[in-house]
Amino acid sequence: MLVLGIILALFALLALVFLVVAPPPRRVGVERRLAPGTTHVSALSKATDRTVATIDAAMSRRQGGAFNEERLELAGVRMTPSAFVLVVFAGAAVLAVVGFLVGFGSWWSILWALLLAALAPLFATLYLSIRTGHRRSAFGDQLDDTLQLVSGNLRAGHGLAQALDSVARYADPPTSEEFSRIVNESRIGRDLNDALNDTAVRMRSDDFSWAAQAIAINRETGGNLAETLQRTAATIRERNQIRRQVKALSAEGRLSAIILIALPIAIFLGILILQPAYLAPFFANIFGWMALAAALVLMVIGTVWMLFAVRVKF
Repeated sequence: MLVLGIILALFALLALVFLVVAPPPRRVGVERRLAPGTTHVSALSKATDRTVATIDAAMSRRQGGAFNEERLELAGVRMTPSAFVLVVFAGAAVLAVVGFLVGFGSWWSILWALLLAALAPLFATLYLSIRTGHRRSAFGDQLDDTLQLVSGNLRAGHGLAQALDSVARYADPPTSEEFSRIVNESRIGRDLNDALNDTAVRMRSDDFSWAAQAIAINRETGGNLAETLQRTAATIRERNQIRRQVKALSAEGRLSAIILIALPIAIFLGILILQPAYLAPFFANIFGWMALAAALVLMVIGTVWMLFAVRVKF
């Protein structure tokens, strides 16, 4: 590890001297050395394009997948599935190098490299789940203002399609993105009720499902839709107020659960990295492996128990 640190320090010194203190002379830019109308594509760009095309071909043979286009769109990630998979592969490579350096000089380096590389898709899935949850939560928090905006447009004399288009134009994300989807689908011929219900399912919003049902009933029977949406918005606003109050009151329990779950894992990993000999008896015989398996099972049971205890169903 000392030799590796010295080598990295020398590379840093060389970069500082040759790129900052005494940089190379400037050369004529690539765009000035090309004929008009031609574009320069670097070797790295060509390799990246080939890799992305290969991943696209592999993913096209599979239906669904953890990183499909629908999942990325629902999480608000503006990347193609192949590009996101390439990023996951790059993260796995970086984690593998980190794991190899952690166990450098022993057979543990290979185990750490494989273990950390396998964590890359898990981290990517967790990242998408967190972003999807935040996006759905933001959509629910903005819903009362959204319905109020639709009601105001209807009172001003606009039609329902124009009111929805106004929300798609002037509301904040993710509401504007979801309503843009509704407007575009209705323009290409899909029934508006189906588009609204599909959005309610995508966002897992019972409140928006009520609003979609109110719009569907009004389209069939008629009536004052602006007044109906205004009352629905008032009801949703009161529900959101109670939901925020419950979330604030349960914050201490949720934080305690997170700490109790993360603390044993962090301590185990810290000791395993800093003092691996201290935990060596666990990996030396069958009884140590049985103790680790029992600890893992108890951790899973305790985690599920605490998550259900602090989760408030509203």
